[in-house]
Amino acid sequence: MFLNVLNVVLPVLICAGIGYALALIKAPFDNKIIGGIVSRVGYPTLIISHLSTTKIAVGTFLDVMAAAALAIVGFGVLGFVALKAMGLPVRAFLTPLMHGNVGNIGLPITLLALGDTGMAYTMGFVVVVLVSIFTLGMWIPAGEFSAKKLATSPIIYAVILSLILMTTGYRLPQPVAKSFDILGGLSIPLMLLTLGHTLETLQIKNLSRAVLLTVLHLVMAVLIASGLVWVFGFSGAERGAVILCCLMPSSVATYLFIDEHVPEYGPDVAGFILVSTLATIIVLPVALSYWV
Repeated sequence: MFLNVLNVVLPVLICAGIGYALALIKAPFDNKIIGGIVSRVGYPTLIISHLSTTKIAVGTFLDVMAAAALAIVGFGVLGFVALKAMGLPVRAFLTPLMHGNVGNIGLPITLLALGDTGMAYTMGFVVVVLVSIFTLGMWIPAGEFSAKKLATSPIIYAVILSLILMTTGYRLPQPVAKSFDILGGLSIPLMLLTLGHTLETLQIKNLSRAVLLTVLHLVMAVLIASGLVWVFGFSGAERGAVILCCLMPSSVATYLFIDEHVPEYGPDVAGFILVSTLATIIVLPVALSYWV
């Protein structure tokens, strides 16, 4: 079973490794441009194309979104207490502890491991995490509040449209649906290439701290995932999706805001993100084999 699970994880690692290799050979690769394409075009069309065609329960999908919100709160509260106890600055380390890399790694893993249904439920988790990253993820390091990003996010409107289609049973016109399938298909390969390319630029400044934060994040993830599965009574694909999303490593996207607003802690945060991402090589096969 463990070897079968590796067949699920390895394609993700290989794709990210190609992005890493592109960075090593200094091939032209603009993370900001590609990230903008994925967030403004790839994610919204991927959400609409999958949610509007995959047979999932709307109520369960909304439960997964609620579970994602509670997971972020749980990581935030536990992370805040832990950072205070460790004497580390909350502005620098809280948002990486709160937000997992559910997009770059979570979507392809759940697609390969749980199929289209599992990926559809994961999208509910992804939507909430992305909204949180581009609101709380910016506000906490910057120390200021702005609702503009939330109101102008295409992802919000993609979810609203998808829910309308799911509840009414309507379908998009075939040319539009096919276009969204093509555009949405860009997301996962571009996300994995970007992940690998970004990881090559990160450096570990304090290895012991990075390992400690990674272990802390995993312990919180196990506690929160277990609690959410019990509270909501998840089973099947939605249970697997929630567990895997909670176990995702720290989001690379949070590093951008840390480096912008508290750059003195940028290398420490980068080290944490890098170590937590590398830890998934062990964590995900174990979780898929013996928990999911």
